Amino acid sequence: MRILKKNKFYITTPIYYVNDKPHIGHTYTTVAADVLARWNRMLGKDVFFLTGTDEHGQKIEKTAISLGKDPKEFVNEIVKFYISLWKRLNIEYSDFIRTSEKRHEDVVLKVFKKLQEKGDIYKGIYEGWYCIPDETFWTDFQVKDRKCPECGREVERMKEEAYFFRLSKYQNKILNWLEKNPDVIEPKSRYNEILSFVKNGLEDISISRKSVKWGIPVPGDPNHTIYVWIDALSNYISALDYPNGKKFKKYWPADIHLVGKEITRFHAIIWPAILFSLGLEPPKKIFAHGWWTVEGQKMSKSLGNVIDPNILIDKFGADAVRYYLLREMMFGEDGNFSEKEFISKYNTQLADELGNLVNRILILAEKYFNGKIPKKNKKINKNDLSFIGIVDNLKVKLGACFEKLQFSIALDEIWKVIQAANKYINDNKPWEEKDEKRKAEVIYNVLEAVRIIATSLYPFMPETSEKIIKYLGYKNYNFSKDNLDFGILKSGQKILRGEILFKKIEEIKENTNVSKEKNLVDILDFKKMDIRIGKIETAEEIPGSDKLLKLIVNIGEEKRQIVAGIKKQYMPGELKGKNIVVICNLKPAIIKGVKSEGMLLAAGTEPILIIPERDVKPGEKVS
Repeated sequence: MRILKKNKFYITTPIYYVNDKPHIGHTYTTVAADVLARWNRMLGKDVFFLTGTDEHGQKIEKTAISLGKDPKEFVNEIVKFYISLWKRLNIEYSDFIRTSEKRHEDVVLKVFKKLQEKGDIYKGIYEGWYCIPDETFWTDFQVKDRKCPECGREVERMKEEAYFFRLSKYQNKILNWLEKNPDVIEPKSRYNEILSFVKNGLEDISISRKSVKWGIPVPGDPNHTIYVWIDALSNYISALDYPNGKKFKKYWPADIHLVGKEITRFHAIIWPAILFSLGLEPPKKIFAHGWWTVEGQKMSKSLGNVIDPNILIDKFGADAVRYYLLREMMFGEDGNFSEKEFISKYNTQLADELGNLVNRILILAEKYFNGKIPKKNKKINKNDLSFIGIVDNLKVKLGACFEKLQFSIALDEIWKVIQAANKYINDNKPWEEKDEKRKAEVIYNVLEAVRIIATSLYPFMPETSEKIIKYLGYKNYNFSKDNLDFGILKSGQKILRGEILFKKIEEIKENTNVSKEKNLVDILDFKKMDIRIGKIETAEEIPGSDKLLKLIVNIGEEKRQIVAGIKKQYMPGELKGKNIVVICNLKPAIIKGVKSEGMLLAAGTEPILIIPERDVKPGEKVS
């Protein structure tokens, strides 16, 4: 039976490489995908939203071994951080695929065998440069001074037997596909890069490794492990139960692959070539977004500026994080994260404009109409036509923005309505209006605008939207595009005014008022501290706490038990053997029922441990 694909929408994120916990870059892609998925559900489409984790490879194998763990045990720990974060951010994915799952491995083996049967796989000798952190191969022409062109780290020269995929065979087919579909890769700059790369000629690629054991063995040749090109990229069809699953027949091809710009080439050249070899359609669109810098610097763990999304959620809430990420920069371009700018947008746009609008109109309805939606006027007052037109036209503008993945512009359009509603209240002053009919008219119009604002914000800020709709008295509300029309709000419905949506937070300011006397006292107190080098021997989680770890630390003459709030920055396994800085002459304290006999020194609001750069011994004094 043929399954109709009409009205379906299949969207994917990349599967994230689990060598470390998720950061703001992973969050950005996943939130964007969730926003698109929610919008398409609002359009009434049958949406399948896939995300997941890439868990094989040399880097993960080496990291696990260095921590004294089995690779599977290591990836299981990391994956928990992704699943937990997506839950906190209200990411409503349809499936979460892991490359270490049997269902995925089975499909990868089927794909490999089909490519072999097609004559597109052969055995040969690979020789070239290899970047272990990026798991990427480079030619002699691309590598200068033994540095990876992508990340700048040192590459290794490799020569070993390998299986190859005949990528060169599909050069003309890929070129033809690109030229017939000029919008298949966005932004346009990425399309032009890929087109130019293909025109310069494609070489066959190595698709197996003998030196890596953590992965899926090549069928019939277990000394080789299938490399990332086939293993990771196949997730987009393994989650659909390729080749005969109902989901595969229903949802493939993908409507959009969302990726970071650094992996565009893999998705826009290697993946389509594999699909062509399998006799499958390529994805309809590949969108490559930009990178985040932090206060103007590239994110780096060594610099201690990697943004932990959990910390942001703790400070500002999930919806504020979702809002900032998609409002701050044009999707497809690079952007800069600034906590000061985050707080500024939170206070002015979320608290002052949106939060204040909702709160003040509910108060007016409560005061003048006993907490009920006032009566709707059958005939629109000509003085209100302009305002109602702005609100009613939002649906069309949002549709155009989502079609082009212009999230920041979509939010701009929503905020124009919020600002128009605030202006409409101020201009019409319902609290001064003597005519009860006119008073009802103005308050109804703003309440209806608030309902439409909440509906339009739902893809971006689902928790906030649901709160607003609840305040308007709805128990069961359908967040659909049809409910973006003006005039649906029912008169007489009881409102439920609740808590303020966004409480203003204090902005970051330079501390210019600290006196010299105060600084001197701090220095004198600091000199009284017994600060030593400690070596972490064990680290474990404290039940019931999402921030605390219990550490056993060797400080030379003795071992101390220390409770530290670093669980969101460090996994217990990665702390063992690290040298740290410890304040040793503090009184013991009981934290969450656990005795703590000292304090670690860490830097920043998202605590990064201060780790000595030179070799030191436990117990060595720090001055």
